[in-house]
Amino acid sequence: MVRPDKQLHGWREPAPLRPAATILLLRDSDQGLQVLMTRRSQSASFAPGAYVFPGGAIDASDSSARARRLAHARDDQTDDVLTSATAAVREAFEELGILLACDAAGVMIDAAHAAELNRAHDGDLLAQLDARNWRLALDHVWWFSHWIADRDLPKRFDARFFVARMPAGQTPEADGNEQFEPVWVSPANALERHEQGDFEIIFPTIRTLRQLKRFDSVAQAIDHCRNQSTVWTTSPRAGLIQGRIERFCEDETAYGELELVIPDGRPIHPLDWQSERPVQLLSHLWRLTAPNPGRMTGPGTNTYIIGGPGGYIVVDPGPDDFAHVSRIHAMVGQDLQAILCTHAHTDHAPGAAILKSLTGAVVLGRPTGPDFNPDWKWTPDRTLHDGDRVQVGDTTLRVIHTPGHTEHHLCLLMEQDQLLLSGDHILNGSTTVITPPDGNMRDYVRSLERLRHERFESILPAHGYVLGRGKYEVDRLIAHRMMRENKVIGALHACPNGTLDQLVEIAYDDTPKVLWPAAKRSLLAHLLKLREDGRADHVANERWYPRD
Repeated sequence: MVRPDKQLHGWREPAPLRPAATILLLRDSDQGLQVLMTRRSQSASFAPGAYVFPGGAIDASDSSARARRLAHARDDQTDDVLTSATAAVREAFEELGILLACDAAGVMIDAAHAAELNRAHDGDLLAQLDARNWRLALDHVWWFSHWIADRDLPKRFDARFFVARMPAGQTPEADGNEQFEPVWVSPANALERHEQGDFEIIFPTIRTLRQLKRFDSVAQAIDHCRNQSTVWTTSPRAGLIQGRIERFCEDETAYGELELVIPDGRPIHPLDWQSERPVQLLSHLWRLTAPNPGRMTGPGTNTYIIGGPGGYIVVDPGPDDFAHVSRIHAMVGQDLQAILCTHAHTDHAPGAAILKSLTGAVVLGRPTGPDFNPDWKWTPDRTLHDGDRVQVGDTTLRVIHTPGHTEHHLCLLMEQDQLLLSGDHILNGSTTVITPPDGNMRDYVRSLERLRHERFESILPAHGYVLGRGKYEVDRLIAHRMMRENKVIGALHACPNGTLDQLVEIAYDDTPKVLWPAAKRSLLAHLLKLREDGRADHVANERWYPRD
């Protein structure tokens, strides 16, 4: 964990969470999958005027012994899930008159019988069901996702989202108090109308509709819930884009940076990419992004500045760009202790010579090997070895030799704060390219596996925002490389004696064609690894074939 005294902002306790539940009532139509939504009252304390799914806070009765007795449930539904599902079904009835219940024989209650019940919140739905020997049809309710409200919001819910097929023959009728104007809408149409400004929806609703867009039918949505090994769970964070608050989930590139810089979730960290001034991440850590955006560099190459007045270290001073290096120099002045380069690619190391000429600081790293592009040959003033430590103030950077992207590549671990400077070994928003012969796929995966055993929480990549959940990201990359290797094997069987141009079309069919020239380099790295494993080989004209 980052040392508390290195955080930029003091902790502010978020508002407490209130347990809640939401239900997505679905139906199949000529236009495809549709979901039932309703407009909230303009005077509502939460999301006034927005179109939402039925739902609300969990009541004590939802977890009562009677609620359990009246629940027609599945074996896979835990007590907590049943409590939330009960609340979701109750809210759907109170707000829209939709009753998910069955009689003693397990037959779903029809609209006429549902209309006999009192929908008022104080009408005690459970007592009415009990009197009729009806039960909640919770076996027809499936847990879809889990939303924990953003930490900056004044009113916060911890809400499970469920899906269920709309009961046949029932028609939604809004209560006219909290909810108005029930409407059936396809997820795509709801999102399109929102973009046009005539269908107000809030962030969790937007993301949920995007998830629903994946399904063509109710059966597909339910199958997804039935088969998912882990329920998608999120607690979004907010940052500033052009001064406006934007929100991000864990699977989005900016999330890890917000988690690091503003742990309590306040929306005060700017996320705009710019190259004019350093962005402070912690009290002893800054990032200055070089003005070299592109397909291979993303928003640009990140230079990291670590330390404080009296002593700084610069990691990856960037390309041969005097203006960029001058901005680094303007910050560190003559207090620069050392310049570290993770590797010698032209967007990382050339700035070292310029910065050295301005400050006299020593340049540290590993020299390039014989298989590296000779036009980019590079030798530091001092060679760093695996396990070496470099001290700046009260921060120790431990050197980890991570061959793969290049043979001489280094990662640097800020030990006291459990932060990994990953260079190009791990990127945010893309996977690194492995270019043989200096780049090596086996070495790359081995280096990733080694990083699994290091202690770090967040990753500071050379391209893109800070990555959170560092070990998860390492595991994800290993899984991605194994997935790609399997696709390469499949391509070999589909196109034996195929050229790189032919194989890339199959093995990288999920990658934009504009990236295929770079993908062919990683493809070759995969093929060379498979040849070492005895699973592939090639003939003189570079046509590859499977050996298993």
